[in-house]
Amino acid sequence: METTYYIGIMSGTSLDGVDAVLADFGPSPPSLLYTFYLAYGEDLRSRLLDLNHSDYDELHRAAMLGNELARHYAGAVAGLLDKCGIKPQEVAAIGCHGQTVRHSPESGRGYTIQLCNAALLVELTGITVVADFRSRDIAAGGQGAPLVPAFHQVLFKDPRVHRVIANIGGISNLTSLVPTGEVAGFDCGPGNIMMDAWCLRHTGRSYDENGAWAGSGKIIPQLLEKLLALPFFSIPPPKSTGREVFNLDWLESCLSGAEEPVDVQSTLLQLTVAGIADAVLTHFPKAEEIYLCGGGARNAQLVARLRTALPGRKVELTDRFGIDADWLEAFAFAWLARQVLLGVPASLPSVTGARGARLLGAIYPC
Repeated sequence: METTYYIGIMSGTSLDGVDAVLADFGPSPPSLLYTFYLAYGEDLRSRLLDLNHSDYDELHRAAMLGNELARHYAGAVAGLLDKCGIKPQEVAAIGCHGQTVRHSPESGRGYTIQLCNAALLVELTGITVVADFRSRDIAAGGQGAPLVPAFHQVLFKDPRVHRVIANIGGISNLTSLVPTGEVAGFDCGPGNIMMDAWCLRHTGRSYDENGAWAGSGKIIPQLLEKLLALPFFSIPPPKSTGREVFNLDWLESCLSGAEEPVDVQSTLLQLTVAGIADAVLTHFPKAEEIYLCGGGARNAQLVARLRTALPGRKVELTDRFGIDADWLEAFAFAWLARQVLLGVPASLPSVTGARGARLLGAIYPC
């Protein structure tokens, strides 16, 4: 049976849980129909974090976590299908990003690891799965990230206005959509990853809701200067990053020990703002409209500071287009799965730096 329904599954660097969406690619533009969220338990989150660095028996632990994630993703699919009343055989494929535990695209290494036993996910759901989206781009000399700019182009490109899409997940990345010419984009720094880690350590909460805690503190200029001196910020695109670069060990190496935790949180929020705003002003100075998506788009303090840092430009959420900012990345991986099944390359060499456009993703047929 031919169907235009696809499921997208995204579990990002923030390690908070699984976003699952049902999308219909029959209409134009494509439609986001239903969404479902399944949180990670603290134990699962902790074990995934442990795999971001080498330790005892990590191959076995990674394989077991891949199985556990497949079951978790299958639970999200079941919840999504139950919510929308769709049967598995009505879905063409699941596009599953998997959980990144290592990302090392630089020359001489050239690998990326997103955990998920895709074969097990097929068996658990009865739906074809497309996974491992990043490896082919890296094999072709690219960064393997970000991959969502191609989908941003489908949804948001305007023939008259230069737009930038800022995806603020664990890591922040930008997509530049000029009326004519190539799409550009790159990871520009931390999104929520540093704020969430510091908030959890000092408050016990997994994130700072609306940036309220950060908003009650003061930016520490000297600390912000140290953080922005990290070489990543001055590397020209294409570039991508992750927990290998942005982590608490790095932050602590920049602290004197006398800082108030709330002021550090305020400074970390400003670091995210500066990473985005500086990249826009440096690389896309003629951009007229900035649209935000990802979990950070719901941080009122962050959005307010971005508007201050980018004067004269419209700064809004992708909600304005009827596409919920929280679900856009999962929506993108549903689209990427469709491109694979259609045999259409979905990578953008102008973004990742690969030698050419490539078909992204490995198919696990039902």
